Amino acid sequence: MAESSSSLPPLCERISYTNYFLRAVDLTILGLLFSLLLHRILLMRQNDTAWVVAFFCESCFSFVWLVITFVKWTPAEYKPYPERLDERIHDLPSVDMFVTTADPVREPPILVVNTVLSLLAVNYPANKLACYVSDDGCSPLTYFSLKEATKFAKIWVPFCKKHSVRVRAPFRYFLNHPTATESSEFSKDWEMMKSEYEKLCRKVEDATGDSHWFHADDDDFEAFSNTKPNDHSAIVKVVWENKGGVGDEKEVPHIVYISREKRPNYFHNYKAGAMNVLIRVSGMMTNAPYMLNVDCDMYVNEADVVRQAMCIFLQKSTMNSNDCAFVQYPQDFYDSNVDELIVLQAYMGRGIAGIQGSLCAGSGCFQSRRVMYGISLDDLGADGKLSSVATRDYLAEDLLAREFGNSKEMVASVVNALQRKLNPQHSSLTVSIEAAQEVGHCDHENQTSWGKTVGWLYGSTTEDVHTSVGIHSRGWTSSYISPDPPAFLGAMPPGGPEVMLQQRRWAAGMLEILFNKRTTPFVGMIFRKLTFRQCLAYLWAFTWGLRSIPELFYCLLPAYCLLHNSALFPKGVYLGVIITIVGIHCLYTLWEFMSLGFSVQSWFISQSFGRIKSTCCWLFSIYDITLKFLGISKTNFVVTKKTMPETRSESGSAKSQREDGCPNQDSGKFEFDGSLCFLPGTFIVLVNLAALVGHSMGLRRSSPSHKEGGSGLAEACGCVLVVTLFLPFLKGMFEKGKYGIPLSTLSKAASLAVLFVVFSLGN
Repeated sequence: MAESSSSLPPLCERISYTNYFLRAVDLTILGLLFSLLLHRILLMRQNDTAWVVAFFCESCFSFVWLVITFVKWTPAEYKPYPERLDERIHDLPSVDMFVTTADPVREPPILVVNTVLSLLAVNYPANKLACYVSDDGCSPLTYFSLKEATKFAKIWVPFCKKHSVRVRAPFRYFLNHPTATESSEFSKDWEMMKSEYEKLCRKVEDATGDSHWFHADDDDFEAFSNTKPNDHSAIVKVVWENKGGVGDEKEVPHIVYISREKRPNYFHNYKAGAMNVLIRVSGMMTNAPYMLNVDCDMYVNEADVVRQAMCIFLQKSTMNSNDCAFVQYPQDFYDSNVDELIVLQAYMGRGIAGIQGSLCAGSGCFQSRRVMYGISLDDLGADGKLSSVATRDYLAEDLLAREFGNSKEMVASVVNALQRKLNPQHSSLTVSIEAAQEVGHCDHENQTSWGKTVGWLYGSTTEDVHTSVGIHSRGWTSSYISPDPPAFLGAMPPGGPEVMLQQRRWAAGMLEILFNKRTTPFVGMIFRKLTFRQCLAYLWAFTWGLRSIPELFYCLLPAYCLLHNSALFPKGVYLGVIITIVGIHCLYTLWEFMSLGFSVQSWFISQSFGRIKSTCCWLFSIYDITLKFLGISKTNFVVTKKTMPETRSESGSAKSQREDGCPNQDSGKFEFDGSLCFLPGTFIVLVNLAALVGHSMGLRRSSPSHKEGGSGLAEACGCVLVVTLFLPFLKGMFEKGKYGIPLSTLSKAASLAVLFVVFSLGN
């Protein structure tokens, strides 16, 4: 319960980052783009088709920049003061922490274990925490690893709290040895902990290759017998129960293993379905008012992360109750070149946070349980409780059964959550297992609102942003916290193919939401409570896939114009306008990178990958969505592969890229496979190289039919710029192994390039 005195300092404050110079630059670029479009329109009749296509592409770019300018206009974030929490809050609220995994091969159990261990060791009363692990692969190996990790947690959690350890994921913590200034007691404890962690790793590794442990305890593993990942009953197991209940530093929070029921002929709604089962099962057992969602590879890097989030949720304004539905932390990664994402979150992320609130990014997100149950901000009174009208509408028994399912225990749990009441305390969590298994059945959601208006929304492979737009449309806001050091650190998918697959899935999922007539942001803005600028923020994200078309055309236009002997760029003053736009944009984005401590090389790599992902994997998202809308196929959720770095220190240089500020040694390399996603990039490079060679040899279409004159130096420079941006593909043509483009992709791209050259030279 919080103190009511308004004289006390706030638990958090909103920090604005308004920069009038950056606003002026944004408007300058916008003005130059509009002047270029006007010039295109005035000379439209004097030029050929390439001029029209260029006008279409530049119109798209201008619209995107207009949206970006609106979104970035009032950047902000929240700064919490967790040290004030204990002074203001007498009884901290409970938090249920969710970890999701789906494949023990692509997501190694030891990686999941480290994420769980980091969650268990956060600076928060252990009796107020519960960790639920959802295993969509129904793997006995994952369950075994979790049991072994629990034994280690009983010494790891006290060690972290005793010595105020910052990094609480063992595989990262043990990368560096203690310094000489540390006490002998600490060094002794450190050596003991490292030895115990290595034993844990060996047990998990041995179990991966040998299933003797499966038969060691028949009763405990009986539920996994005769199961398949896509065909098994619901499994709920209490791995560890905190029976101390007083929040002592030696206590370990509850740990619960869940594998929802799956059947071959039943559509399971991917991660969103697993998340909704987590909400229901946790509602049966602990029913905490707040929930944390963390990907299985995103460990806690800031021990006070829960306290920070509670500062946002528990802060009361002078006029009414807090309207924050979720608190989002930016995603950050170790040992990977993710500078582009860091910059994007620093500028676009803060820009969106300054409107109606940050978009939900899934991992690293704290959410209010009752908001996830579908209530709107208008349903609350000034005191934060359900209004009398909402109480009548929401808590009617027959309505609750239709909304949440026929489980009486679930309905009672929902009522308690909506009214901010605790569930009746049982003597043990195991008492709730039967009811928890019931809400994990496939048919529990039949004829209910789960996935429609309740819980995580279905209908998109990007369930996080889909749920986010639904929450903001109901009038709620969200908060964005970007602490230093980062609150969570994760593992990026290794190599090019996995990243391309992930980007394709994200872009396809965004398009699914954009064209969903019930949850598209346009409906939320016109008929509900989504603000205009917040709608633009969602539109910026949801149109990733559509932006691939003008980017692809613009990468091909210089080559077409060189071969066709037609003008792409205006002459005279307006050629200077284009050069000015490109120059200002390059300097602007370079400043964004360097102001955050990144190098020029990092900036160039990010600019290059930005063009590659938009013209390659984002392009195929349109193909995926088209097939879905035609009823030919459904979009697929493919789990991206995670890697586990070795837990050792090498010559004192084990710091990650994010820690030492140096680019990864493989950051300039790109991996390839036989995926069609690499075909457009290879085709673009071959076409532009062919145009440059043809131009130098005088191979071009003669007698241009337009008055502006034929192609020239500007178009040739455009081809050079495109080839430079697609440098990884150019290198891939001469590399072998995983860094080389497969011959099958090269042959397909070469055939398409020949057709393009013939078409360009034709009349």
